[in-house]
Amino acid sequence: MIKLRVMVVALILVSAISCKQKEKQDKTEVMETTNTLLKDWEGPYGGVPAFDQMKVSDVKEALEKGMELHLAEIDAIANQTSEPTFENTIEEMERAGKKIDDVFVYYGIFSSNMSSPEFREIQKEMSPVLSEYRSKISQNEKLFTRIKAVYEKSQKEPLAADQQRVVDLIYKNFEMNGANLDAEKKKRYAEINKELSALYTQFSNNVLHDEENYITYLNKDQLGGLSESMIKSAAKIAEDNGRTGEYAITNTRSSMDPFLTFSTERDLREKVWKNYYSRGDNNDEFDNKKIIADILKLRRERVQLLGYDNYAEWRLQDRMAKNPENAMKLMDAVWPAAIGRVKEEVQDMQAIADANGDKITIEPWDYRFYAEKVRKKKYDLNSEEVKQYLQLDKLREAMFYVAGRLFNYDFTPVTEGTVPVFQQDVKVWEVTDKDTKAHIGLWYLDPYARTGKRSGAWATMYRSYSTFDGKETVLASNNSNFVKPAPGEAVLVSWDDATTFFHEFGHALHFFSSNVKYPTLNGGVRDYTEFQSQLLERWLSTDEVINQFLVHYKTGEVIPAGLVEKIKNAATFNQGFSTTEYLASAIMDMKFHLADPSNIDVAEFEKNTLEEMNMPKELVMRHRTPHFGHVFSSEGYATAYYGYMWADVLTADASEAFRDAPNGFYDKELSANLVKYLFAPRNSMDPADAYKLFRGRDAEIEALMRDRGFPIPKKE
Repeated sequence: MIKLRVMVVALILVSAISCKQKEKQDKTEVMETTNTLLKDWEGPYGGVPAFDQMKVSDVKEALEKGMELHLAEIDAIANQTSEPTFENTIEEMERAGKKIDDVFVYYGIFSSNMSSPEFREIQKEMSPVLSEYRSKISQNEKLFTRIKAVYEKSQKEPLAADQQRVVDLIYKNFEMNGANLDAEKKKRYAEINKELSALYTQFSNNVLHDEENYITYLNKDQLGGLSESMIKSAAKIAEDNGRTGEYAITNTRSSMDPFLTFSTERDLREKVWKNYYSRGDNNDEFDNKKIIADILKLRRERVQLLGYDNYAEWRLQDRMAKNPENAMKLMDAVWPAAIGRVKEEVQDMQAIADANGDKITIEPWDYRFYAEKVRKKKYDLNSEEVKQYLQLDKLREAMFYVAGRLFNYDFTPVTEGTVPVFQQDVKVWEVTDKDTKAHIGLWYLDPYARTGKRSGAWATMYRSYSTFDGKETVLASNNSNFVKPAPGEAVLVSWDDATTFFHEFGHALHFFSSNVKYPTLNGGVRDYTEFQSQLLERWLSTDEVINQFLVHYKTGEVIPAGLVEKIKNAATFNQGFSTTEYLASAIMDMKFHLADPSNIDVAEFEKNTLEEMNMPKELVMRHRTPHFGHVFSSEGYATAYYGYMWADVLTADASEAFRDAPNGFYDKELSANLVKYLFAPRNSMDPADAYKLFRGRDAEIEALMRDRGFPIPKKE
């Protein structure tokens, strides 16, 4: 998942003050501070964050000063007496906010990678303050008057293509966020944003609490079915938690998923499953259901101020889908095939359970366990055997290889100590052009789960590319939650985890390949920005990667051709499960935001909606509502979780282009077009136009259905 310009909002991507005296004064004040978070970035590579010196105690002061400086810059732009132009208004906005952007980088690390009770208290206190700060920008009437003047003039006298795109995006953003409202409605709009920001923080902290406090401890007699590496990791985690001699299964996906797949202890599988899927739903002080109801009501009220019927209608107007009807049409086309496949998968699993004399009916905590047995029976494929060839370090090398072939990038480890890191496990590489040796950026990798780190995997930028005010190179990171191995042991991951690793690296490559002039153009359209990363997943299964990097962690032998053949034969295995658990979450996201939230009972709404959808009882949503952070910890994916499937239509279609190219997935001409049209432009052109330039036509849903092994629906 992407976090571009951490915490800075999609309200605007802003710029700088033209009053030189004020600029000099502000700069002097910042330079003299003892607060690390406010200091200019120093060191090599155009300056880097001082992650090794950051302190939670500096956060509040840094935010307050950063906001003060930025608002002063905005006021200076807004209060100019000269006629509004692109240069004195839009470019100055692009230039402003540098200091607060830098502070938000540290804030994002404390929030996502290194959270603590102390930070959460500050976060809770500052969330409404940050909301007020954003409202002061989006509701600055003088500023919007200047933006509107530039926009309206550009409609008659178009600017250069990239400048026009910047103006259009900024104007639309202000318009969508209430800039045209009257004073009374603006006041209520700002109040709602303030209330929402506090609720988002509380939601996130509640989920993190349940992840940290629901750990399942095992004794040595409860380890049946678990691999040696998993047992060692579980022992180390228990020891770190003061439970030497026991084994810990943490309440995160990276720990839960393999346990449910391999543990022979059915009662413990049920316990681990319930712990995980009950996050935020334990009817205690950390329960999220009322918070969600309040969020839905406030979101509806806010968009109604703007004249929209519901939140989904407002949110999707600037996405590829354009409206909720188009998004639902895609999901409704795939859903019947997905749940139909689940029925087949459950029948196969039940048959194996019956043949084993297990005397059970398949329940959600059984699905992964018996699916693994079906995999072995149907394809003679043991996922634990596959894991022996999926070492984290070798997968990283494989990603570098792909980046070299497609993007002409080299990744070189940065000497330890040269670039500060916020935790000892974080490593850094320099990215350069293979031919020119030109510096492109730095890549940070934070691979392991730990207390205070949010679950899942994500990519983020600490600094984005731009050239309009001097060249800025990229600082990008990938963050995962692999279970840290015992000392001296290799990190072995599942095929799904390896795919996710490639996926998030795809986001990083999207950041590095940027070739835009203005910072605003480094943003993205949510149902398009997952496409590039989903597409990169496909290179994991190319012969070049398999034959060089999938080697046994002990013997070093390349994965046998026979095992590879089994993997490819099983490519559409369990697609019912993976598609249904995802789609259920995406549809639920949309249904919640289309419904009247006035008297909504979140638990009942989830239950009744799933029943109406004929959700199979043998599995649940990938993200149950009470811990659906994509949608309720911020607004990034709200009514936009469908975007992964929208992007997957593009992915499947583009993959067929590579499959049919003269030199396959490493075809030079097609790879060049991939970078030129789908990666480098970022948001400097309409995504639909960009895809047509690459493919010569629109993407087709039939490619997605073929890719998943589903029957292709008849065209109307």
